[in-house]
Amino acid sequence: QVQLVESGGGLVQAGGSLRLSCAASGRTFSHYRMGWFRQAPAKELEFVAGGMWSGSSTYYADSVKGRFTISRDNAKNTVYLQMNSLKFDDTAVYYCAASPDYSSSYSSGGSYSYWGQGTQVTVSS
Repeated sequence: QVQLVESGGGLVQAGGSLRLSCAASGRTFSHYRMGWFRQAPAKELEFVAGGMWSGSSTYYADSVKGRFTISRDNAKNTVYLQMNSLKFDDTAVYYCAASPDYSSSYSSGGSYSYWGQGTQVTVSS
């Protein structure tokens, strides 16, 4: 059974940094597509970043490009989202997602099979 557990959220001032972690278990994820999404209050789910577990290509929403970085630690079976220069508009619940379907779009939330429980990120202005 696939399990994704996010951690690392919290309260940070604008301009600060946080690193989110997504600990994955229950499968060999080497051929999985991984993504980070977020949802702010009263807003739709938004793609943030994505990439193949075993690949080097990464993809980012325009709103976070240059500020956020997705990476992984194979030994720890963990995917990270490093968030720098945080803005008030980055406030949201952040979710980690995974899918064995590597042919679908990274930015499509509906194409992911597995989701974590989410971690709250609050940026104070």
